[in-house]
Amino acid sequence: MKGPLRDRSLGTKLTEVEYAQVEAAALRAGVGLSEWCRRVALHAAETDGGEAAIAVLLAELLALRAVLLNVMFRMTNGGELTGEEMRELIERADRDKQKRAAALLGDGANDRA
Repeated sequence: MKGPLRDRSLGTKLTEVEYAQVEAAALRAGVGLSEWCRRVALHAAETDGGEAAIAVLLAELLALRAVLLNVMFRMTNGGELTGEEMRELIERADRDKQKRAAALLGDGANDRA
């Protein structure tokens, strides 16, 4: 059974080098240039363009920063951390990291108000 008729087109202009890169990618994928471009365009439209990966990395970095700053603050003031205190710091950082990353990326504008 055939799918819906593809009656719309999409075009772009490329340099010689860009065209060669796209052509090589289509060749590696074993499909024609038009089919490769269609697949890549649809995949990009269906995904978030890597924003989710950036959000995850930012969240992890913020959690690490929170733990590090708390440990450094405690050590600078002559204190020590017990294993339980360290676990609590890590749990708190993990609990808050997604919300903090979303706020920094602009997804949580209402959370900052």
